[in-house]
Amino acid sequence: MSIDASHIRNFCIIAHIDHGKSTLADRLLERTGTISDRDLQEQTLDDMDLERERGITIKSHAVRMQHTTDAGETYTFNLIDTPGHVDFTYEVSRALKACEGAILLVDAAQGIEAQTISNAYLALEQDLEIIPVMNKVDLPVARPDQVAMSLEELLGEPAEDIIKISAKTGEGVDELLDLVINRVPPPTGDPDKPLKALIFDSIYDSYRGSVVYARVFDGTLNKGDAMRFMATHQEYDAEELGVLRLGRQKVDTLKAGDVGYIIGSIKDVSHTRVGDTITHKHNPANEAIPGFKKVKPMVFSGVHPSDTEDFEDLRSALDKLQLNDASLTFEPETSTALGFGFRVGFLGLLHMEIIQERLDREFGLDIITTVPNVEYRVRVSEPGDDDQELVIVNNPSEMPHYGDIDAVFEPFVKADIIVPSEYIGNIMQLCENRRGVYVNQRYLDTERVNLQYELPLAEIVFDFYDTLKSVSRGYASLDYEFMEYRESDLVKLTVLIDKDPVDALSTIVHRDKAYEVGRKLAKKLKEKIPKQLFEVPIQASIGRRVVARETVKAQRKDVTAKCYGGDITRKRKLLEKQKEGKKRMKQVGDVEVPQEAFLAILSVDE
Repeated sequence: MSIDASHIRNFCIIAHIDHGKSTLADRLLERTGTISDRDLQEQTLDDMDLERERGITIKSHAVRMQHTTDAGETYTFNLIDTPGHVDFTYEVSRALKACEGAILLVDAAQGIEAQTISNAYLALEQDLEIIPVMNKVDLPVARPDQVAMSLEELLGEPAEDIIKISAKTGEGVDELLDLVINRVPPPTGDPDKPLKALIFDSIYDSYRGSVVYARVFDGTLNKGDAMRFMATHQEYDAEELGVLRLGRQKVDTLKAGDVGYIIGSIKDVSHTRVGDTITHKHNPANEAIPGFKKVKPMVFSGVHPSDTEDFEDLRSALDKLQLNDASLTFEPETSTALGFGFRVGFLGLLHMEIIQERLDREFGLDIITTVPNVEYRVRVSEPGDDDQELVIVNNPSEMPHYGDIDAVFEPFVKADIIVPSEYIGNIMQLCENRRGVYVNQRYLDTERVNLQYELPLAEIVFDFYDTLKSVSRGYASLDYEFMEYRESDLVKLTVLIDKDPVDALSTIVHRDKAYEVGRKLAKKLKEKIPKQLFEVPIQASIGRRVVARETVKAQRKDVTAKCYGGDITRKRKLLEKQKEGKKRMKQVGDVEVPQEAFLAILSVDE
């Protein structure tokens, strides 16, 4: 049955983590009768155990609901749920592109946080109708009047008009449904124009291949039509079309304004990129929907099995995870210390944490991960050659020779930190220590301030968020977005154990911090490497210059114990003989570096 486009509302819910987005989605499903009380569970749209446990949305979801007003008119709501973390900003922007309106949900106790502002700006860029909503007004610690004033300042919506709800109890949810009908515009689009449909998500079904979730902007797609994906230039037939209720419901046609799924025996999920445009093969659209970009990993880490026999199992597990997550990239790498493994690219630290957790839970793999690092760009110039080449470096071991480097460029991000005003000094100190460049500060209300800094991504991918929380007693929130690559004075800090370089322990650091990091690392390694029968030097060097050194003293036998008197020359002779023996031993000796030594680099700042 065809639905009148004027009775369709496409909208999403955007919020900071833990502000009640998934709980509100549950209430909407309940109030519209999409789900029965018997089937309802907390976070219905979050189908991963990890999502339920952490209270975050990792993968975006979509669901169609029917709502009948008091006047007896029936409206179709397409709710497109979005991920709530900074790592998935691109996916959020594409989900917003598929909508005409957005519910901006703010916790009445916590107030506006960094991700709230970021997502509000994303929604404004897409020209969406934003409905500000205050959630958790039933909490004793709620500050609705203060938060309403902050929202008025951010969006210009009068504080008295901002709707107050409790997603947990259902208070105000019916009023919100009416507000969506009145304020979110119906979709505009011509069903007779050439087909233009935006992919906002895709999942992999082991029986049907890649299932595409799309919003149709123009044209009509019928079952059996030949399709073309404009960015990847792939062509498939639309074998099955449908709409997304809590399960898949087949239909014969998707037309302008509709949100639904498309199945076409697509075996490779990389052919269905988020943000791509679907058009007809024989009557294609002139241009794609703007905004598509290939998602690039920002953080890289080595992933190695604890037991080398699990290498093929790890490869198989990563292959399976990649089927549902096209943004995950990996390639084999070999480390002298950790053996065979993979260099894996992630969107950010949360993405990395999720993949590690899933490898452990879903595949039962015991893995070791190296320190996360970012992608650097290095300009090298050959001696006597005017041509300069740009080299991409994802791993410290790929860093060109010290003498060949002309310049090193690292990614910088713009960070928004929202914090109570009493912690401004702590946060500024932290950002200065991490090579941050101060940009701006703006008071959101009398108690909270928004600090803007430009920071090197390498300084925040490791433990910045944890430190930020500890110096602000848990009150600070962080959001960041990639800006550009900038030239920095970076060097490769090579770690040598018994004069042999160990790539797995080497790292790329700023020259000003090289001595400090090298000293701490050498000290940590001295504690972790067991004593040998010969002396083991641990060195940290930049090129050929050693910046820090520690020595693991030799474990020695008391060869003079049997001497109970007599001439001193007897003792000296025995000690000289032992010294010669240790020298010979060192020539053939090999130092076994224990696993704890590789984990030492993770706690080098403690």
